[in-house]
Amino acid sequence: MGLDTPDAKPHDRLAAMLADDMGQVNTLIRARMASKHAPRIPEVTAHLVEAGGKRLRPMLTLAAARICGYDGPFHIHLAATVEFIHTATLLHDDVVDESRQRRGRPTANLLWDNKSSVLVGDYLFARSFQLMTEPGDLRVLEILSNAAATIAEGEVLQLTAAQDLRTDDSIYLQVVRGKTAALFSAATEVGGVIARAEESQVQALYAYGDALGIAFQIADDLLDYQGVSSATGKNVGDDFRERKLTLPVIKAVAAADETERAFWQRTIEKGRQEDGDLDHALALLKKHGALEATRDEALLWAGRAKESMATLPPSEMRDVLIDLADFVVSRLY
Repeated sequence: MGLDTPDAKPHDRLAAMLADDMGQVNTLIRARMASKHAPRIPEVTAHLVEAGGKRLRPMLTLAAARICGYDGPFHIHLAATVEFIHTATLLHDDVVDESRQRRGRPTANLLWDNKSSVLVGDYLFARSFQLMTEPGDLRVLEILSNAAATIAEGEVLQLTAAQDLRTDDSIYLQVVRGKTAALFSAATEVGGVIARAEESQVQALYAYGDALGIAFQIADDLLDYQGVSSATGKNVGDDFRERKLTLPVIKAVAAADETERAFWQRTIEKGRQEDGDLDHALALLKKHGALEATRDEALLWAGRAKESMATLPPSEMRDVLIDLADFVVSRLY
């Protein structure tokens, strides 16, 4: 099936439309992740950067700029900035989560060590700040630097909220906006800003990225309890085993009786998990309709993303981004 056919996945169609731009982004990434003094930096970075990720976030920046009529060259710098920020957070996250695998490959902290992962992540953050200054646009710098701070804030909030049964939908949304949606919305917003688009278009692009990022994370959290391991790259129930209080469990806890709440306290708050606990957790999620309610939330945010993009001038690229919002939640069926 060709990438130009309507049945191709939206991110594949987007990649085909942006192939030339992404080639320049990849060249710039390889150039800027080099270090003549510390060869471990490009070794660690290349392991993750070349691991075959979809590069969705930098493509969102490129697409937003193109939709607004921009013809370069600084959308390339901003797309590389977004990818560096994302890669830095992945390096740090794998240390925090004690992860051993990402995208089907051993994590950098496993192949090297935690110190290398943290310090190389710091290096990539520094590189991202160098890149974001090069367009010479103070608003771009403000958006991306704020996003970097918000991501870190969201990750710290998750440390305290993830195993606290008092965490509700609003705190969960705050975490998701920090750790995931902040970079999506910054990626799309700066594309409009660098193109000098009208403010209404810039705000529409921000709203699209925000809603898409939230839908993306909610869908990911739902797939942890109902996905197919071969498709998601995760084992069903990984979040439960890691005691992460995501939206399906938050909804089940809100409807729990005293006995059920004691189960969640033992398994999530105290981490005393036994054989059969995952099956019981899945039964409770089903009993209270938590999976269906979580799916509805993902669909709601995907719908908001589509509505935001619909206010922008019609174009093939805009239509692909609308399809992307549908695709993010199509994984849930």
